[in-house]
Order: sequence, then C-alpha cells, then structure tokens
Amino acid sequence: MGVHEHRAKETTLVGCAVLTISDTRTEADDESGARMRQLITGAGHEVVTYGVVPDDPSRIRATLQPLFANPNVQAIFLSGGTGIAPRDTTFEAVRSLFEKEIEGFGELFRMLSFHEIGAAAMLSRATAGIVAGKVLFSMPGSPAAVELAMQKLALPELGHALHLLEA
Repeated sequence: MGVHEHRAKETTLVGCAVLTISDTRTEADDESGARMRQLITGAGHEVVTYGVVPDDPSRIRATLQPLFANPNVQAIFLSGGTGIAPRDTTFEAVRSLFEKEIEGFGELFRMLSFHEIGAAAMLSRATAGIVAGKVLFSMPGSPAAVELAMQKLALPELGHALHLLEA
C-alpha cells in the first residue's frame, strides 16, 4: 500500500500532550509551548495536557510515564533541552525510552533548519520515536524551531504515523 492509500486511512483527531522542557520558562512565558498548542488545535487535534518540566532526566521521565499510560494521549510533543549544553538532557531522557526511533525526524529537521540558520543546525539533537504505542516528537525550544518541526514534519505525518502503529 502506498503513502496515499495510508493517508486515506490516517487518524484524524489525535489527543496530544505538550511539554516544555526548561529550567527558565514558566507557563506564563512559554512561547514555544503556546505555539505548539495553537498549531495542534489549528490542525484539528486536541491538547489533552500541557506542562513545563525542569531539564532533568529523572523529572522528564517521571512526567512522561503517566502520559504513556493515558489512553487519551496518542502523541507527545516536547520542546527544549535538545542542544549540547550541559543542562540539555531531553535527548538522553527520551531516547532511552524509545521502542523504535524515527531517525528521519531529526535528520529532516536538521536539514530544513540548515537552510534557515546554517551550520548551527548540526548542534540540534531533535529526535522522535515510539513509546508504548504513542509517537513522541522532541524538538528544540525556540519558537522558530517549534514552528518548523511542527508545520513541516510532525503535524503533516501525525495521522499517518498513528495509523501505521494501529496496523
């Protein structure tokens, strides 16, 4: 079955969790989290839960565990903590949980980002994968990075990816 046939059967309404990983942001000043929520609802999906989590692997994993068990959440979107600074630990926290990694998400994000910001794109550790039958996207925390990752990659393939997980 080709991609067009798969898309005809894709999941249309998706329950989503949005988490901003940051030691400095709060819900009041979280532009990236706000933009993710706008893009998700604008695409016809539902934001089931939202929060800001400190950039600490154990706190990130502890916050994710109930989401993996929540039947109303099919997709999880994370922003922040994907760089190479000492406090950027989202990559380590989530990659170790993946049952399957979606390598193409990070590869394509860096390629698209390169066209916007140049060689600095290689410093991003954006990633995606499957955990407990859910798709998880982890992207940088800047509003521009969220816009790029959500509009060009995650949202266009969200229903398709979830359909494939149900097959």
